[in-house]
Amino acid sequence: MKDRFVIGVIAFVSAMFVWVGYSFYKAYQPKPIVLQGEIDAQSYNVSSKLPGRILKIYVKEGQMVEVGDEIFSIASPEVEAKLKQAQAAKAAAKAQKQQAHKGARKQEIKAAFEQYYKAKAAQELMEKTYKRVQKLYDEGVVSEQKRDEVYTKYKASQYTTNAAYQIAQMAKEGARVEVKKAADAQERVYEGKIDEVNAYLKETKQYAFHKGEVERILIHEGELSPTGFPVVSLLDMDDSWVRVSVREDYLHYFTKGNKVTAKIPALGDKLYDFEVSYIAPQGDYATWKATESGKGFDMKSFEVHLKPLQKIKNLRVGMSVLIKLGE
Repeated sequence: MKDRFVIGVIAFVSAMFVWVGYSFYKAYQPKPIVLQGEIDAQSYNVSSKLPGRILKIYVKEGQMVEVGDEIFSIASPEVEAKLKQAQAAKAAAKAQKQQAHKGARKQEIKAAFEQYYKAKAAQELMEKTYKRVQKLYDEGVVSEQKRDEVYTKYKASQYTTNAAYQIAQMAKEGARVEVKKAADAQERVYEGKIDEVNAYLKETKQYAFHKGEVERILIHEGELSPTGFPVVSLLDMDDSWVRVSVREDYLHYFTKGNKVTAKIPALGDKLYDFEVSYIAPQGDYATWKATESGKGFDMKSFEVHLKPLQKIKNLRVGMSVLIKLGE
């Protein structure tokens, strides 16, 4: 009986020694390094080139959209007014172009030639008058002064006839080539302005240029939207990653293309595989640890991105991700 008691005491003491030894062993083992990151994803902002009032929002927050789905429409009376102005200016330029190419009207051409015929008749009369006066001058009937006056009128009638002829020819030929080209170019200018305004009018209705989930509606129906301001933001969870800040003394665990296993507490205890896709080329002091403080040496941190190797169901932006190092 006594031997059994002694054996029991020895066994108990031995067990205590083993337990205490194991406890000391575990206590002095280095603890695993755990880094905490968070889920991030690519976002897209749908905005308009035009300022105006939001007419209609076609989506709701949380809705999934595909490329080409209507997102919102905007009312811009100013652009519509500019279109009317551009159309009126083009019509005026077109009329000027037609006038330049067609030239003067038949009545204008006829009137110009009648002025020429009138001047020519006057010239013929002055020519006959001059010849008569010259003959009288030769006979000594009229003075040289009189002869010179008639001669001057005769020469003036020639110039008047020639000028009238040139005016009639210009009316017949129409505008110069340079004027026609200028009229053509002016019409094209206003055609370009119409195209420009029409391009802006297309911006009054915006469509999804990338698939994703509607994350937030920033401007609602009836509110004014400035130029380029985001109206609806989309989030593409298929293009997600883990963003984690890694202290430089742990950076050797992360090599581009390396595989990393991590846990997402919000999704349970399951482990997920990730690949290192990005390491910031420059560190910062957002997270740092002072070491050798007497010598003034600090640890910098580098942003690291981890891409999931498989699609993770129910993943959301902002979820925490735990990464154990050194295991």
